Amino acid sequence: MKSGLERKDDFEKRREKIKNLSDEELKKRFWELTEKIVEPLVKLAKNHTSPSIERSVLLRMGFNSIEAKAIVDEIVKKDLLGHGAGNIVLKVAEKEKINYLEAGKKIIEGYPIENLNYIN
Repeated sequence: MKSGLERKDDFEKRREKIKNLSDEELKKRFWELTEKIVEPLVKLAKNHTSPSIERSVLLRMGFNSIEAKAIVDEIVKKDLLGHGAGNIVLKVAEKEKINYLEAGKKIIEGYPIENLNYIN
C-alpha cells in the first residue's frame, strides 16, 4: 500500500561529498559531526541546573538530604551552582587529599570553595 508520499532517493548525490574519503577520514568526519550535534546538549547541561538537581547528585554520591541541602546552600551563596555540586565536592576532595564525603562536610563548615579552579 502506497501512502502517496515517496522518498526521493538522493543517496548518490549526498554520497558525492564523502565517496573519496579514506576510512580514517570518514571516522574523523563522523566524530566532527557527532561533536557538532552533541555540543548544544552539553552546553545546555552545563548552563542549566538547579538546586534540586544538584541535591539529587549529592544524594547519589552518598550524602544525606540534610548534608546535600547544606552543601548546595553554600554553593548557591557563592554563585557557583553552574559548576555542579558534585564537581565542587570532588575538587575540594582532590585539593585536600581527603575522601569526597569529608570534603562535603568541609564545605558545610565554610571551606572557601570560591578559590578553587573548576575547569576540568
